[in-house]
Formats: sequence, C-alpha cells, structure tokens
Amino acid sequence: MNSRLFTILLFLFTMSVFQAMGSHIVGGEVTYVYLGDSTSSVTGTLYHKYKVSLSIYEDCLNGQPEAIAQDNPAFFGLFINDPHDLLHRPYQIDTNVFFVPPALTVPVNFSNSCVSNIPATCLLKKTFVKVYALPNSPYGYLVSYERCCRNSSILNINSPGNQGSTYYCTIPPTSVFNNSAVFSNYPPQIICLNNPLYYDNSATDADGDSLSYGFSSALKGANDADIKPLPYYPNFNDTVVYIPPYSAQAPMTGFPAIHIDPHTGLITGTPNRIGRFLVTVYCNEYRHGVLINTIKREFQFVVTDCSKVVIADIPQYSTDFNTYIVNCTDYTIHFVNTSAGGFSYRWDFGVAGTTGDFSTDFEPTFTYPDTGTFTVELVVNPGSTCPDSINRFVKVYPKFLSAFADSGQQCPGAPIYFEDKSTATIKPITDWQWNFGDGTSSSDQNPVHSYTYGGTYNVILISKNVKNCVDTAIRHLIVETFQPFAGNDTIIVKGENILFNAQGGIAYSWSPPTNLSDTSVYNPLGTYADTGHFNYVVHVVSGYGCSGDDSMRVMVVGNSEFVVPTAFTPNGDGLNDYFKPIAIGYRGLGYFRIFNRWGERVFNSNSLEEGWDGTFNNKKCDMGTYYWEVTFTDRFGKGGFQKGDVTLIR
Repeated sequence: MNSRLFTILLFLFTMSVFQAMGSHIVGGEVTYVYLGDSTSSVTGTLYHKYKVSLSIYEDCLNGQPEAIAQDNPAFFGLFINDPHDLLHRPYQIDTNVFFVPPALTVPVNFSNSCVSNIPATCLLKKTFVKVYALPNSPYGYLVSYERCCRNSSILNINSPGNQGSTYYCTIPPTSVFNNSAVFSNYPPQIICLNNPLYYDNSATDADGDSLSYGFSSALKGANDADIKPLPYYPNFNDTVVYIPPYSAQAPMTGFPAIHIDPHTGLITGTPNRIGRFLVTVYCNEYRHGVLINTIKREFQFVVTDCSKVVIADIPQYSTDFNTYIVNCTDYTIHFVNTSAGGFSYRWDFGVAGTTGDFSTDFEPTFTYPDTGTFTVELVVNPGSTCPDSINRFVKVYPKFLSAFADSGQQCPGAPIYFEDKSTATIKPITDWQWNFGDGTSSSDQNPVHSYTYGGTYNVILISKNVKNCVDTAIRHLIVETFQPFAGNDTIIVKGENILFNAQGGIAYSWSPPTNLSDTSVYNPLGTYADTGHFNYVVHVVSGYGCSGDDSMRVMVVGNSEFVVPTAFTPNGDGLNDYFKPIAIGYRGLGYFRIFNRWGERVFNSNSLEEGWDGTFNNKKCDMGTYYWEVTFTDRFGKGGFQKGDVTLIR
C-alpha cells in the first residue's frame, strides 16, 4: 500500500471515531493573491505562485468547542478546471492546511444605546492559507473546501441541519494573471426586525477590474455522515433547496424587499420576519468586458426583534424604493408620522438651497416649490440621549390624469376603438392596463375590443408615466342587447297565408320578395297558392345602428296533417324532451290528454304549443307505454278525434 493511500484511510478511520457537528460555521469565502513566477532548478518548469485563503466564520457563543477544534486543519482540494474531464480528478489533495493565527473577533457593527435588548454575540473569523506553485494550464485551476453541517434553525432552505457547504475559488487560465476581489466589510451580526438595513457588501480588486454583485444559490457540501470529507470537484447543480417564498435571489422577506445593488454591492431593505437566513453574495470580476473570475461569500443573516426605546418611522405608501409617496396631483404633501417613543420632532423636507423647509409639528403639511425627488428626514427627540432618525423619498410630479375615449358601434361583435387620452406634465406615459369589464384585458395604449354580448360594462384604464405616477379612469360602456329574429320555421297547407313577425330592431328588409306583401316591414303577409319550400332572410337594424341577419323557412304542403310521435326521451338533454302533437293546417286543439296503464290521467292541455315532460304531480313517471287522445278543429271548422299510445324512454 502506498503511503498516500494509507494516510487517507487512516484519516477516514479517525474521522469515523470522532465527529463533531459543524453547525458552528455560519459562513465562508475563498480568495487568492498572485505571488509571481518561479522556475524549477531541477526541471526548468515555470510555475505561477498563488496564495489561496479560506476564511470561515465560527459561532463562538453557541458552537461546540470540539467542533471548533475540529476545523483545524482544513482540507483543500486542487483541481485542473478542465470542462472536458468529466471526472475532474484531483490534481492535489491537502489535508494539512493549518489555521493561520490569530483568530479575528468580528465586530458586532451595532451600537445603539436606545435598543434595550441587544443580543449577545460572538463571531470568529479564521483563515487557512495554502501557497500553490502551479504549472501552465489552459483551463486554470479550482480550489474547493467542504464542511458540514449548517445551522438547523435556518428558515429559508430545506433540511439545513443535514447538509453542508462547499466554498471554492477559480484561478483563471495561465494567460490571465489575476488577484481575486476581496470583500471589504464584515457581515452584520445583528439585524433588527422592521428596521431599514443598509449593509455595504462591496469588494476591492488589486488589479482594478470592474466588479458587479448579486445574490446566488448556495452549494451543498458534506453531510452528517461525513462532516469533513476530502473535497470533491463541486457539482454546481447541487444547490440547496429554497423554501417558498424564498429563493437564491430573494433570500429574506422584507418591505421594501431585500435588494443588492449590482453596481455598489449595497444590500438594502427592511426585514419583516425574525429568524436565521442563508444569504450568498457573488462578486464578478470583468477585465476589458470579459468575465475572468467570481468569488462568493456565504453567510447567515440573523434577524431579531430589537426593542428600541425610540423608533423614527415614516410609512411607505409607494412601491418605489424607500418612498413615502409619489404625488402626481399637486405640490402639497401631508406627512404621516408613525414613530414611537418620541416627545419632540424635527422634519427636514429636503429642498436644496433653502433654510425654511423644516417643521417641528408631529404631522406637518408642506408645499414644494417645484417638481422633483426630495429626501425627507425625520429626527425623533433631536438633541436627546436617545434620538432616532429616518429618511424617505418624496416624489412630486404633478399633474397626471388617466382618461380615454371610445368610438365605433356599440353592438355585439362590432369593434370598439379605445383611445388613450391620459395627460402628464412629466412624459412619457409608459404603461397602460385596460380592463374591459368582460373578463378580458390589454396592455396596448389604444386597444380594439369587441363584446360578445350586450350589456353594461365598466371599462377601467390604469396608466402610469416614467415617474411612476399612477391614475385610474373608469367609464360605463353600454353595448346594445341586439338579437335579430325572423321567426320560427313554419309548415302550412297550400292556399293559407302567414303573417310574419320579425323582432329586434326598427328597420327590416326581407329577401327574397317571393310571395311577400312588403319586404320593408317587420310583418309582411305571405301568400302561398302551391306547395314548396321557401327560405327567407331578414336584415334588421336597431335604434343604436346595430345590424344583423336572421333566417326562417316556410314549408307549404298539399294537405293538412296531424302527426303524433311514437316515443320520447325526457332526460333533459334538449332533444325530444317533450311529447306533443304536430298539427299542420289545423285551426285549433280541443284537448290533448295522456293516461297511464291504470287509466289515470297524467297530463291535460288545450294548446298545440304545450307538451308533456314525462312527470305527474312533480314526480318522474316510470318508463313504459302511455295512452293519448286528442280533439281538434281543422281550418274549415270541422272537428276530429284521434287516439294512440307513446313509449316513454329514459
């Protein structure tokens, strides 16, 4: 057995005997410095020297001493960052990277004598350093470190107590000599609930590279079965699972939302939930517009309910960042004061070049001299031993008014043209949200819409300009309930007349004119001397100008007929649900009666239009045979009688 393999097996055996959970680690980051080149006196190989530094943050208040002791030494894995090597075999494994003392006590970065319950904290920063002499590589190198486990009380990720972390850095290919960026400030240890957060997470770069910032997913690492393993090449897809509504880009809830400025690295927002949250921030390095390196810092932000004696507060009535109000109506602002613990107040309304823009009222009203964005400051108990202050933006951009007009026929199916008439002193107007009142919407400036049915619709337009001025316009739009109707299809006997009865408008036009007394009235008389089929279309125009067509058919037969169906199916499907006689060329009905097999009358009517629905005394009748009889009068006044049976089918 070679000595390297023996060392690894001995190490694994030792770790299986003594494992201390690593939940004391609350974050970490890896950086490096380029130290220059050297040439081997033996082989003549050129090496590039880099000093790689792993910094871990340890909770020395709640962390177990044996777990903290186990951090030293750290295990580094060095890999050639070759994307074609799917196994990413390690170039070098170091199990003896020892801590470089002293440990730095991270400052609390919180000193407010007006907070009555400042929690106890203890945070150490320990740094492990390894100098590498690296030969030329077109792929560069990657250094990684793994540890388990995270604090089980983290709220924004799934199963935090059973998964660890992976911290790493990438050294660019040999053609790029680089010093990684370095974060300038320590992470905050105390964040107060419902208190504005301003944390400068910016970095500096010795090479003068351009830097950008953002939130990132955290990588998983070791597990509770192997809390301090030999590091592997990171699986960049194996990230922690965030619990909704949290995500890598929204790791904490807040109002305003937690946000990182991509240019400055400033983290702002007002946290609104107590707890421990995993936050990972990246810093990208660009040289001549090309991304050459990324460093990440992982940390746990702890939000606590700080009991402040005095709280200065101006509410936020706008969705704009840290903005009290956007006033697009006039120049006068009334300020609401939601502070606590105050006995005196001083407002500065933020008008440059003047000294008269202040007030000592609890809730003052101020008229601004012009449009613009102003920074308002409220100091509670100024000059006392426990003051507090807050700044909010006020945006004054009058005037802005939403309005619209419409044109076109207000008829079902006809296009209606909506025209935006909104006005703004500050232009352009950038957003339009239309609600047409029928369940449909549009974001076009001047949409075209048609309504399927007539009725009264509330049309709403919400428009917004470039300064986030928002206004709403509402109008009632009446669409005529228009339904042209020619009449029901009719069967008659030759020699009879029909008096048509169209409906739905004020003007009518029939076509063709065959057998009609007048084609321009709603009720022409149709006269038919012989048999045939005649199809008519009527064009109807309403009082609002809506127009449409409907059709009807006239069938002329040679003789009178009295037809009674032999079966019907009253199942409510709209087809053959009623049983009734069909009389062609008959003047009227005497009676129409139906009996069950016991002779009990279950239906009676004297109208040709009324049929039996298969019920008796509001109950469904059984399937089977029923008996009917009918008396009638023909068109010459002669009476008649018929009887028969019908089958009820369900």
